[in-house]
Amino acid sequence: MKIFYIGVLRNDSKPAVELCGERELSSFNRFTRNNYNEFMMLFCKTVAERTRPGQRQDIEERSYTFHAYGRTEGVAGVIITDGDYPPLVAHQILSKVVDEFLAKYPRTAFSDRNLQDNACPLPQLKEYILKYQDPSQADSIMKIQKELDETKIVLHKTIESVLERGEKIDSLVAKSDGLSQQSKMFYSQAKKQNSCCTLM
Repeated sequence: MKIFYIGVLRNDSKPAVELCGERELSSFNRFTRNNYNEFMMLFCKTVAERTRPGQRQDIEERSYTFHAYGRTEGVAGVIITDGDYPPLVAHQILSKVVDEFLAKYPRTAFSDRNLQDNACPLPQLKEYILKYQDPSQADSIMKIQKELDETKIVLHKTIESVLERGEKIDSLVAKSDGLSQQSKMFYSQAKKQNSCCTLM
């Protein structure tokens, strides 16, 4: 079980802006780590943009799950985990992170339209991403079972189900300003290699 990313994104306008975030990508090869980071952020921002206030959702994409929680203040918390990480624990952590973020940064702190990524740091994310690699560490977090029971968690099987009608991952990758040319090439090569494997 692994957490790769915890962050809070401003999602009341497009494109979404990462207000704070922490990554744990040491399990990836150092030559491809940056490419994985860029793709995770592209999908993370896409999920945040499409998470409505008050909505919780889990989106599975390959072996990753994007857990998202939208708030009425114009932000969404996102945690990226592997497929084995318990969704309930991920949503408990999300509630804690988003509440702490909004306590430190009221809406007026990030209402500027020209915010850059990581404009509102939350130092405890570094501790949380390490501590909560073990889901049992989250047991002490205030239980939100009642809130989860009242809130529908939507499970999407792929990132494509979150995309708008007719929109494809390929076009999202092609028009993204958040991906370097190297990452776009990495995506097309990986797609070609994966298509060869599925034909066998």
